[in-house]
Amino acid sequence: MPQTAQVNPLVNLFPFILIFVIFYFLLIRPQKAKEKEHSKMLTNLNKNDEVVTSGGIHGTIVNVKDKTVILRIDDNVKMEIEKNAVAFVKKIQGDVQQKA
Repeated sequence: MPQTAQVNPLVNLFPFILIFVIFYFLLIRPQKAKEKEHSKMLTNLNKNDEVVTSGGIHGTIVNVKDKTVILRIDDNVKMEIEKNAVAFVKKIQGDVQQKA
């Protein structure tokens, strides 16, 4: 009877390890960096910053609290929202507006 060669079990796991490494560098790592950048932006919110919420509402910050901010949407229209709802801060440089 011919003997079959034993295959190392780690060789069978190699494709799964390779897939995990690819997922880590293409999906997990960039998402963590984006979350870190967003949380840094939220901690640096200041009065008079022009922001856009995740719902698409544009406004100017009137007051910053621990977990919420009060936005001025229009004359005599203010709205209190969670800090996490702020998608990005608009920076005005001359006539050009850029996302931060």
